[in-house]
Amino acid sequence: MEAKKQDDYSLTIPLLVNNGDVGTKVKEEQYINNTTTGTTTGTASFVSTCFNCLNGLSGVGILSVPYALASGGWLSLLLLPLIAISTFYTGLLIQRCMDSDPTITNYSELGGRAFGKTGKTLVSITMNIELYLVATGFLILEGDNLSNLFPDIDFDIFGVHIDPKSGFIVFVAIIILPTNWLNNMSVLSYISASGVAASVIILGSIFWGGAFDGIGFQEKGNLVKWNGIPSAISLYAFCYCAHPVFPTLYTSMKNQRQFSKVLFLCFAFCTATYSLMAVIGYLMFGSNVESEITLNLPTNNISSKVAIFTTLVTPIAKYALMVTPIVNTIEARFQSSYSKRIRSFIIRTILMISTVVVALSLPFFGYLMALVGALLSATVSVTIPCLCYLKISGIYRRIGVEMTIVVFVGLIGVIVAIVGIGMNSKGFFFIEIQDSQILGWKAIIGLVNLLNVDDD
Repeated sequence: MEAKKQDDYSLTIPLLVNNGDVGTKVKEEQYINNTTTGTTTGTASFVSTCFNCLNGLSGVGILSVPYALASGGWLSLLLLPLIAISTFYTGLLIQRCMDSDPTITNYSELGGRAFGKTGKTLVSITMNIELYLVATGFLILEGDNLSNLFPDIDFDIFGVHIDPKSGFIVFVAIIILPTNWLNNMSVLSYISASGVAASVIILGSIFWGGAFDGIGFQEKGNLVKWNGIPSAISLYAFCYCAHPVFPTLYTSMKNQRQFSKVLFLCFAFCTATYSLMAVIGYLMFGSNVESEITLNLPTNNISSKVAIFTTLVTPIAKYALMVTPIVNTIEARFQSSYSKRIRSFIIRTILMISTVVVALSLPFFGYLMALVGALLSATVSVTIPCLCYLKISGIYRRIGVEMTIVVFVGLIGVIVAIVGIGMNSKGFFFIEIQDSQILGWKAIIGLVNLLNVDDD
């Protein structure tokens, strides 16, 4: 009977149960028991997990896909589903690794199970740096956009004058802080739902502007622009880098066997919205599309105002979800006599304060984030899951179809990282900085322009 159960679940169990250097019989029985009964310690429903996953995948990246398409031409759009399939596959690899060992509860433990203490440390550092940079970038983005919308607003705190950008960073941090205290993924899903709704509203508003507000869809564009393909690859890949959040979502589910369905629905939805936005934006503005499509919109149209103001909601909705894996890592490492709720409250508050300080203190942080983020995003979301799966499953010992696929996908991650590093390091070292206030997401996407600029 035991053997029959294992055969029935051969898609997941071979990772550890049928592997030679697997763990104990107790873990095998625990896994089989969990998968057959669906019993877990999670509380999040299928729908709430979908909202959290969508919030992790969709976001500010939707503003840049028209520019990515303009950089590489129409044929570059074929790269978007290719990258989506690759990152979806690595998401499944993460799930399979966690299916195989119930003791894996977060992303860093995935590295530990595969490569021991050293692997856990390296994966943890890489993951946390990426998420920390992304969270800090949200604050910079909000400060940048709000200061551009309201340049005449000044802040005076206890008699100290603060410039608009810095003031808005602090203001947004105060708004985000209560959401950051939430550690229940079911409750957090309501905030995530607002982020998902924001992406849909942005897409609808921009389409409305093209169809009914006089902008039109008259641009033809270019079939292919080979010198812009690296730009397109880097920007498309950035849209699917939410894998460090997946283990947290997986462990929070009531029925973890449905997680693969969550991934499929979320990746399909995001790929559809990204593709629609890319095509609509490129048809509207052609090669003149800006790094953020909202910068092309005429500000006198209501649809444009809706799109611009809705853009501000996305980082607020995503911040708490992005820092949750960091909080979990810190909580696991530093135990204290305080209750878990108080400990989480303190860690989350300190984490928020630190990201505010970094956003305020480093005037050129956006450029550094672009350079580091290009490497870390592809590494964390593509390369590391492939390496961990190869080691945990043991398929690296024998050459076969599955091993070939995993290695191929892992190499895609390496190529994307190299392309991103080359692109962003060129911008980091050669860009002429004329305004120290150009930070955040605009800096990340703005660096892509350098690929199409002569070195003269």
